[in-house]
Amino acid sequence: MRIAFFATCLADTLFPEAAKATVRLLERLGHEVVFPSEQTCCGQMHINTGYQKEALPLVKRYAATFDPYDVIVVPSGSCAGSIRHQHALVAGGYGDAGLAARSASVAARTYELSELLIDVLQVEDVGAYYPHRVTYHPTCHSLRMIRVGDKPLRLLRQVRGLDLVELPAAEQCCGFGGTFAIKNAETSTAMLADKMTNIVSTGADVCTAGDTSCLMHIGGGLSRLRTGVKTVHLAEILASTESA
Repeated sequence: MRIAFFATCLADTLFPEAAKATVRLLERLGHEVVFPSEQTCCGQMHINTGYQKEALPLVKRYAATFDPYDVIVVPSGSCAGSIRHQHALVAGGYGDAGLAARSASVAARTYELSELLIDVLQVEDVGAYYPHRVTYHPTCHSLRMIRVGDKPLRLLRQVRGLDLVELPAAEQCCGFGGTFAIKNAETSTAMLADKMTNIVSTGADVCTAGDTSCLMHIGGGLSRLRTGVKTVHLAEILASTESA
């Protein structure tokens, strides 16, 4: 299958390994991955902070860049959620019915990584090997907005060598929420403290998730407390093999 890859801003600027791992994984499974160079930001940050007019050019660019492709993968539940639930609304809100229809069409072909693997490619065992004790944090947008459900867990359960441990109060938010962590720093910090306490209680070596944004927030806290727990994107685990 020919799959277009939308890397996202955070992967591009701060977490390139998550993007590289996504490509390695899909190519190992026998698919062609295309990286359209015209891609930029999905506009989620602008939309969520009230700058919808400023997001409109980004919505247009995403639709124009990815319209030629039948399948688009995004290693982020947050960005996938914005594309699927906000792009057409923003376009329609500014009276561009044509763009709204085009955005809705492209959004319907846009998948978060675990969705793509299980729903489209119909694979759960990706041939991964990762000999570590791992706990999984279901990020808010993946859980509540695009509803990936247990798909990431189903993929993790098939990884050889991996000891998957349940995260207490897993569905509680980590406190990031984009600019929420800046505008409501004290509340965000308290939420992060609860999340870190639960992660450490599992005895896991690694906390994984499908969003680099939440992993950035959690990882920063775990690092400052010197817990020794690493944060690793789901794609990196699934891309790992015994020979890697």
